[in-house]
Amino acid sequence: MFLVNKRLDGWVGEDRINFANVLRPIPTVDSGRITSPSTGRSSRAVSEASEVSLSTPSNSPRKKKKYNTSRVEVMPQLESPTTSQASGEDPTSPGSKGMSTSGSHKFDEKLLTKNVAMVELGRYRMIPWYFSPYPEKLVNGLECLVICEFCLKYMESVDRLRRHLQKCPLRYPPGKEIYRNGIISFFEVDGRKQPEYTRNLCLLSKLFLDHKSVENDTDVFLFYVMTVADNTGFHLVGYFSKSKISIENFNVACILTLPSYQKRGYGKLMIELSYELSKREGKLGTPEKPLSDFGLLSYRSYWSKTILDILCSYKKELTKSDAMKEEGDDDNDGDMIGMSIEQICDATAMQKDDVVSTLQNLDLLKYYKRSYVIVLTSEMMKTHKKKLKKEAAASKKGFPALKLDRKCLHWAPKCKK
Repeated sequence: MFLVNKRLDGWVGEDRINFANVLRPIPTVDSGRITSPSTGRSSRAVSEASEVSLSTPSNSPRKKKKYNTSRVEVMPQLESPTTSQASGEDPTSPGSKGMSTSGSHKFDEKLLTKNVAMVELGRYRMIPWYFSPYPEKLVNGLECLVICEFCLKYMESVDRLRRHLQKCPLRYPPGKEIYRNGIISFFEVDGRKQPEYTRNLCLLSKLFLDHKSVENDTDVFLFYVMTVADNTGFHLVGYFSKSKISIENFNVACILTLPSYQKRGYGKLMIELSYELSKREGKLGTPEKPLSDFGLLSYRSYWSKTILDILCSYKKELTKSDAMKEEGDDDNDGDMIGMSIEQICDATAMQKDDVVSTLQNLDLLKYYKRSYVIVLTSEMMKTHKKKLKKEAAASKKGFPALKLDRKCLHWAPKCKK
């Protein structure tokens, strides 16, 4: 049994916050104007009792200008946490979703604190990061929540899990296997056909995702579950889901790699599969926002590596076909790439906004002769080659770099755009 705890942050309880001594911002006087620290806007209103003369004294008498005190901006008073209770309003009503923009409600304590102390899935025990709406009677005071790694049914003890495994008919996700390369497989699970499995999968993923919303209706989603196989069955590694119909061409609605399998390249493999599905659909895909912390890092890494691979290979072909001179590499024109952003989008199935933001982060977009061009210097190519060599060396030591084999993918869209 392995214990996994990769997140060190935690929620701050209400008992640790002192609401009695609340420090409110004080308006500052700047050039005869009262500036509100909360809004940043200045007001000409100055109280008559606290008039400040900022001009130099002169010999000629000047009349003091009177200001309208009714225009003084008043700082909003912070309400105590018992205000919403006194008003009779429920902060956890469906309309408020546990919070309000006016500040009159408070967060639901159940949504702020972790309700599951530990979860056991297969060989691993993991410490959850966030709240998940498991039944309160089950998880209240429970030391460890036990989950079947095949059907994802949750229970309270290991003894019950042993009895359950004798009757559980599943040894792999209840869907169609669309990809198998060695021990790695992907299963396409329809939320309408397998509602119980997909709901349990959402409950499990909510333990490690902050922005995920658990819905009872999973009919409109397709789940692509990633597993690794051994003699006992197919073990859950992670998954990503996407909507069956998306006007914005979202290819990922939610993506998760379990903490026991993180930092092994499984997340990038799932991202690569999502874009390969978009290619076969004839669409330019993008993930739904906002992304989680680890999801954002994984996507930025994947976008950067994919675009650099395409630009480096494109520049190599140009040097071979055009027989560029060696001294031409030092010029700015020699570093330019004649590949357009639209061509990168078509080659990667990424949307234009993601490509442009990645090029800006890599500092590859330059303004040249009244237009923006893609500039890839020889130093950037060398650093990218070094990273590829490190990955190749790591694969020889027993840490193979996971890459999608398109020949092993057996999937076709139902309706191609």
